Amino acid sequence: MEMDLKHTLGALLFATLAAVAGFCSAAPNNKTFADDPAVIDFARDLEQRHGFNADELLAQFAQTRSNPRVLELIKPPVSPLQRSWERYRPRFLNERRINGGVQFWQENELTLARARALYGVPEEIIVAIIGVETEYGGNTGGFRVLEALATLAFNYPRRADFFRTELEQFLLLTRENGLEPISVKGSFAGAIGIPQFMPGSQRRYAVDFDGDQRIDLSGSVNDAIGSVARFLEQHGWVAGQPIATRARTSVEPQRSLIEAGIRPSLKVADLTEQGILTSADPEHSVALIDLVSPGRETEYWLGYENFYVITRYNRSSFYAMSVFQLAEEIRSRKLR
Repeated sequence: MEMDLKHTLGALLFATLAAVAGFCSAAPNNKTFADDPAVIDFARDLEQRHGFNADELLAQFAQTRSNPRVLELIKPPVSPLQRSWERYRPRFLNERRINGGVQFWQENELTLARARALYGVPEEIIVAIIGVETEYGGNTGGFRVLEALATLAFNYPRRADFFRTELEQFLLLTRENGLEPISVKGSFAGAIGIPQFMPGSQRRYAVDFDGDQRIDLSGSVNDAIGSVARFLEQHGWVAGQPIATRARTSVEPQRSLIEAGIRPSLKVADLTEQGILTSADPEHSVALIDLVSPGRETEYWLGYENFYVITRYNRSSFYAMSVFQLAEEIRSRKLR
């Protein structure tokens, strides 16, 4: 019996220790970014280069921790789905976004017309970008931008340099605008406001379009409209020029034509000789855009310089085509 008791007590002690060890290993990491030597070096560097108070920055970082959800959302899927225009298009080309775009245009007609006059970008393109990005300001993101950018800058090696630069731009942006960094919210990737500008883009391209002496992309629709138009104009938008046109093919296009890239570099006349037919000016330079859908015939389009400019907002031909087609639907519906 004494031996049984010893065995029982030993088993209980082992089980207790195992449970404690399990709890400790499962307990969340309570370290904040202020405990990370790389963040401390980052704060000291900003103090030297931009005149920040490093201790004040670290006090902000002490209120933030690495966000696992951000890391989950940013990484590519384990088993990526095959590209499918048929699946992608309805996310943005639907009645809700079309009707919402018409309403947004009607509510902001004068501001949109002023942006077109100033920057040469049609109203429907500005509206469509805002519609695709945040559904006209209805979904601007609920992540704390400081936490999201710090997570990606210091815990996502694949693109750490890019996000560290954006974190620096964000801290400069909040200082310039008198904002508390910890209070600003946006997307999991750190994009902010109605048009979802990254901090660097906001500092380079955003404008005070309502004349209140500050740039507010989260609260001012006017600032958002003007900033989208200026972003496109600064990236080379050509007023009055086409965006994209549908092409017909008599033969399967050579892969090299697609691989030439999304920036216009192919002459329409040369494409015609290779069986890619269109009514476009033979002397125009274009890119051949393939909108693939598994199990269906590929759609081919010719993208002009303005199509390429839209991809500076999001480097995807699917994205740019969604903006273009949504814009066309909104304009058509508004003019009825």
